[in-house]
Amino acid sequence: MDKSNLTEEEWKTCLTPEQYKVLRKAGTEAAFTGKYYKHHETGMYVCAACGQELFSSDTKFDSGTGWPSFTEPVNRELVELKEDKSHGMIRTEVLCKNCGSHLGHVFPDGPKEKGGQRYCINSLSLDFKKS
Repeated sequence: MDKSNLTEEEWKTCLTPEQYKVLRKAGTEAAFTGKYYKHHETGMYVCAACGQELFSSDTKFDSGTGWPSFTEPVNRELVELKEDKSHGMIRTEVLCKNCGSHLGHVFPDGPKEKGGQRYCINSLSLDFKKS
């Protein structure tokens, strides 16, 4: 099923209420509660809404923030970055380019030796495909 053009009602039937809140309404899961923040298997993290490959386990690191963090997407063309002025601050939102779902935010405080970016991604926005 091509999920890039679903209506909001169709999204509600494809996602859990928690996933819908994060992926379609730009919510955020509580820190240190997501299933992938301490996940260490080798493989690919994909969009929980459409299955698009997003982040390799090779780029995952422990940022100490309580969310899965990555230094870069598997391919920069697979994510969209958008200015987010919500919550009284300016941040950069990360979206799945295939289906437009909210994934999290990117910050310039990642490991300097790996480009300095920290893609802070909600576990609810991800599924994992083991290598």
